[in-house]
Amino acid sequence: MIKLSDAEWRIATCLWDNKSMTITELTKELKDETGWSKNTIITLLKRMEEKEAVHYVQEDRAKRFYPSIDRSEAEMEETTTFLDKVYSGRVGLMISNLIKSDKLTKEDIEELHKILEDK
Repeated sequence: MIKLSDAEWRIATCLWDNKSMTITELTKELKDETGWSKNTIITLLKRMEEKEAVHYVQEDRAKRFYPSIDRSEAEMEETTTFLDKVYSGRVGLMISNLIKSDKLTKEDIEELHKILEDK
């Protein structure tokens, strides 16, 4: 599976949310949130192309970038990697830590309960 850096995740998320974007569109979308310049976006896209995480189609003078990886597969892989690294793969330990830290809202707990009931 393809490993994405935090910066690459931001770009991938924009592409997933918008189906495709040009460098100019990505720069405009991420400028306020990240402060990234057009050159930074270009550098990140080149890295992502090398990883085969994105591809582009040339349109007149602009390249239109598309995600080459499925969002749900990438999220699942990232989740598994996180669980393995931080909690030795133990979901219960992660949830226990979240409960102890008061990070779960009442809505989160209700959602977890429903997920477990449905499973």
